[in-house]
Amino acid sequence: MTQTVRTSTSPAKQMLSEQIYAHLRNAIMRGDFAPGDALKPQDLAREQGVSLAVVREALVRLVGEGLADRLPNRGFTVPAFSDRRWQEIAEARRTVEPVMLRMSIERGDIDWEARVRATHHRLTRTPVYVPEEGEHYSGAWSEAHRVFHRTLLEGCGNPVLLETFDRMWTASELARRWSAQRNPDRDGIDEHRRLEEAALARDADTAAEILAQHLTLTAAGLTGCPHHEPTRKA
Repeated sequence: MTQTVRTSTSPAKQMLSEQIYAHLRNAIMRGDFAPGDALKPQDLAREQGVSLAVVREALVRLVGEGLADRLPNRGFTVPAFSDRRWQEIAEARRTVEPVMLRMSIERGDIDWEARVRATHHRLTRTPVYVPEEGEHYSGAWSEAHRVFHRTLLEGCGNPVLLETFDRMWTASELARRWSAQRNPDRDGIDEHRRLEEAALARDADTAAEILAQHLTLTAAGLTGCPHHEPTRKA
């Protein structure tokens, strides 16, 4: 009888790997690295006092989330700022998310309705900007924004589609962080309100149209926007 040999990872190693991944992810999202910057495993391992394997594992996860690129003969880098890249992400979102929203409106139950209402309420009550975070959207608002949009789509009940949404959202969130505020005249509060109302009214056509317009405006706001210089640690 052939026995399968299983390799196990110690809880301590798993925790360390998770910590390095979270550290690098937060650093990229904060703008500690500029678009196109190299992410050198040897340097990062030395800075963090961990093994090369732990850093490489974290970087591979970041590539999977769209927060890093792995280029032939160049290793790992922060994604370069590219209008084409963000427009492709926006096109994918406009293709997938309205379909998911239609499914949610068809399949979502009363508990889903309650979650949509609750997450929209939190979004409207969370400050978009806070002085200590400068001109970028506040971390609390960014999270409330993500949760509202994801909750709208969770009623679809399809985990594969939701995983796709998560990856696209993370990649587009990086572009939003780089762009800061691009359109001060845009009424995002009204857009989200109309989106919630249409979803809870079970008006799939209107909700899908509002969401597509919402995503189009976001993509337009990112096109051609200059990124800001990253805040380097001393």
